[in-house]
Amino acid sequence: MSHSPERSSRRRRSARRAALLAVAAALVLGAAAPPAPGALGVGDRLFPTLGNPGYDIAAYDITLGYRANNEPLTAVTRIVARATDPLERFNLDFTHGTISSVEVDGAPARFTPADEDVVVTPAHPVPSGGAFTVTVHHTSDPRGDGEGGWVHTTDGLVMANQADAGHRVFPGSDHPSDKAMFTFRVTAPKELTVVANGLAAGRETNGATTTWTYRTLHPMATELAQVAIGRSAVPERSGPGGLKLRDVVPAGDQKALETWTAKTPEHIAWMEKKVGRYPFETYGVLIADASTGFELETQTLSLFERDIFSKPGFPAWYIESVMVHELSHQWFGDSVSPRVWSDLWLNEGHATWYEALYAEEKSGRKLVDRMRAAYELSDRMRADGGPPAAPTPPVRGKKISIFRPVVYDGAALVLYALRQRIGAAAFDRLERTWVQRHRDATATTADFVALATEVSGRDQSAFLRPWLYGRHTPPMPGHPDWKAAAKPA
Repeated sequence: MSHSPERSSRRRRSARRAALLAVAAALVLGAAAPPAPGALGVGDRLFPTLGNPGYDIAAYDITLGYRANNEPLTAVTRIVARATDPLERFNLDFTHGTISSVEVDGAPARFTPADEDVVVTPAHPVPSGGAFTVTVHHTSDPRGDGEGGWVHTTDGLVMANQADAGHRVFPGSDHPSDKAMFTFRVTAPKELTVVANGLAAGRETNGATTTWTYRTLHPMATELAQVAIGRSAVPERSGPGGLKLRDVVPAGDQKALETWTAKTPEHIAWMEKKVGRYPFETYGVLIADASTGFELETQTLSLFERDIFSKPGFPAWYIESVMVHELSHQWFGDSVSPRVWSDLWLNEGHATWYEALYAEEKSGRKLVDRMRAAYELSDRMRADGGPPAAPTPPVRGKKISIFRPVVYDGAALVLYALRQRIGAAAFDRLERTWVQRHRDATATTADFVALATEVSGRDQSAFLRPWLYGRHTPPMPGHPDWKAAAKPA
């Protein structure tokens, strides 16, 4: 049988197409399906799903509309970011609110909730290295469960976002490693006052409401954001070098609280003598008529419970030392932020250190006595909460349980041991260099050990490792008689 060349060519082309289609079908059937949207994180040991990979946030612009404590705030969060990887989709940390729409570079984007994340799929992939803008229209619900974020006061709201509650207020990358600039625009009934991090950048009244605008001049971690809404007085004064100071206090208590707020310039001057110039554009004390159980170093505006200043029983030296504790965080924790939450000891250990040092210099409460007491309890603290630089993960349902005694007095004890080893002069140089070198940035425990080595002129890693990571407390240099008590059965 003979074959026409033209028909043979057509048959060969048809066979090739069929073979290619079969191969393609096999590849599709055999390929793994893309992963389903889910919560992600930057790999933090204590908070695995906090933060988001693939991009860095440069700036937040957050618009809030407040009516009452028992109603969700209307909100628009605009984020400017840079992609560090090609992004066909990306995650935002967000919960405790309802999202109505998301736009990426002005185009509508799909979004899917995933645990305490929102997975965003833009209309067009974002290339690696590209800048992009995300606009989220949402609500921010202050009706919470006490796990942080918005805190109710008698006349409004304040924020307490540490350690992982910033995303209960606004969407973003809720991890201290991703610091950014912030702008807040808050509309509230005109009889209320709004104050936020940074400096005032405008105020406009329209009918029954006023819109207040604030901007930071330095990058900030989400856990340090603060917006205070209430019937507040905002007394202003000058601090060292003309620094702008403004406090936020319940309007009816302004005169009574002046005894304490007037001490801030002295506290700042004292800290500047220890570690150098105050690192931000302004500072103030926010005194809230609320029950939180803690004070908090929100950037440029530290949060305090009213009761610490008004209830009898707290001696003056104690109140001032607590004020210095939160102030010192502006250097240690705010300006120099922890790269991961296991570096928390760098925040709380330093704040406890300067709190104790202030109490010694101003009130005769000897630092060595406090350190000896901490040493005696140190093994118990480590057994209960892990070593200072490797704290035990939080108790389920109690995220702030990472703030155990070991990261306070236990961590201050590490600093005391280091000063005993390298001497007071080298230790002071270390402290000043630390806050200067890492200003407006993040740093790690390894960075601190390396700088201690550099400043002292001798390797400190072998000395500091058991102090930071050991199950038991090492011998204290200069105090061979100090003993750590065994944990009772």
